[in-house]
Amino acid sequence: MPSQPNRIELALEKFIFSSRWLLVPFFLGLIVGMAVLLLKFLKEMGLLIQGVLGVIEHDTVISILTLVDTALIAVLLLIIVFSAYENFVSKLSIGDHEDRPAWMGKVGFSDLKMKLIGAIVAISAVELLKAFLISTSLTSEQLKWKIAIHLTFVLSGLLFAMADWISEQRK
Repeated sequence: MPSQPNRIELALEKFIFSSRWLLVPFFLGLIVGMAVLLLKFLKEMGLLIQGVLGVIEHDTVISILTLVDTALIAVLLLIIVFSAYENFVSKLSIGDHEDRPAWMGKVGFSDLKMKLIGAIVAISAVELLKAFLISTSLTSEQLKWKIAIHLTFVLSGLLFAMADWISEQRK
């Protein structure tokens, strides 16, 4: 016959469970990070417009890639905030709001990990493309490091995907 947990054990478990709320400041910090990225995005957009109008000398393609890169990072932060909050802290009480993303509430830790590594690989690819476009200002050593880092991200993504696939096959 199972024994009843004592009051100390129940209080400890309640305290441990409540500790999940310590994650909220991290998520709020990521939202502040998104606001900072918005400022960077707007600054780059201003430079792009000035370059197109001929007000300043500016590389349009690099500027657009920077905008794409910034947007990808912002989306990644949003996915992390939504998913991690719902997985580890509390469900968002927004009901069936028409703008609720379809994936929200359905992304588990494994899915979040794959979305994260996928976004990192995409961001790394954009950065690598930017590096090749300005390769005259980079040494071959710097380019090699950028390629090696990108390939490391790609390989890590493949290994994570393979590990998840193997884990699913064992279930």
